Amino acid sequence: MAKKADLLEKAAELKLEVTDKNTIAQIEEAIATAEKHEVKKDAPAKAGKRSEKALKEAEEKAEKEARKEAGDTTQVDENGEEVHVKKGPKPVTRPLIERRGKNYQAVAKHFEKETVYSLSDALELAVKTNPSKFDASVEIHVRLGVDPRQADQNIRATVSLPNGTGKNIKVAVFAPEADHAAAKKAGADVVGDEEFLKQLDKEELNFDVLIATPQYMPKLGRYARLLGPRGLMPNPKAGTVAADVVKATTEAKAGKVEYRVDKQAIVHLAIGKVSFGAAKLEENAKSFFDSLQSQKPSSLKNPYVTSTSISTTMGPGIKTENVVR
Repeated sequence: MAKKADLLEKAAELKLEVTDKNTIAQIEEAIATAEKHEVKKDAPAKAGKRSEKALKEAEEKAEKEARKEAGDTTQVDENGEEVHVKKGPKPVTRPLIERRGKNYQAVAKHFEKETVYSLSDALELAVKTNPSKFDASVEIHVRLGVDPRQADQNIRATVSLPNGTGKNIKVAVFAPEADHAAAKKAGADVVGDEEFLKQLDKEELNFDVLIATPQYMPKLGRYARLLGPRGLMPNPKAGTVAADVVKATTEAKAGKVEYRVDKQAIVHLAIGKVSFGAAKLEENAKSFFDSLQSQKPSSLKNPYVTSTSISTTMGPGIKTENVVR
């Protein structure tokens, strides 16, 4: 009985459900099974999260986290000894102007970066500070205080530049056959109806502006994904949906351009070429600013224009006084 009492005591330590009603053999078998299971449980697995490698990595990670929380960032090796790493020189970040090309750096010396110039002075500088060998465009960039997500503040309009843009604009007219001869005479480069749709089926987009009559617009619906992302889809606000295709073509060829605010609330527009000279560029710029002023939303509480800058295609930006208020 003494032996059975000892076995019951051991079984209680192992939390086994045996009583004195069980035989000695049954109690011994239960204890042996429990001890075998306990050994298996403590032994590391061959693979997985309980493998010897995984347990070691977890221990090292826990130790590293503990040192990090304590503020000790000293590097140590696998034996826990401190590692002395020879650090190289601190990297030197060059100013942005020094990372530009030689021509850019040369023309940037003609003006002060933080100085705000008048419109005429800024255009004079833009003409002088063209680092490109080609006849670059002169661009105006106006940051507005509008929220483009609001329908009444999503600025979009057209403006006819008195001296044109300096680009040879290819105009396509999609209209009934009765308007084809007049459109050709007005300067349209591509004119057609069903034949024009066949060109679109082949994705032949050999034009810069597409003008369509209102009754022909439904036929362009299936090409929205082709024309829309390229900014070629006719739109009444841009004046490219018009019953009078002759007038629309003449305006497009003469330098009528569309501008719109982007997601960052900035309007970008090329107002001509460097070869125009400052005087002609200023005439174009004033026409654009007059148009932009007329588009000011009545519900706007913030300042309409926050900043203006002028630059050539690859030249530095020149801070300019806000012409539009």
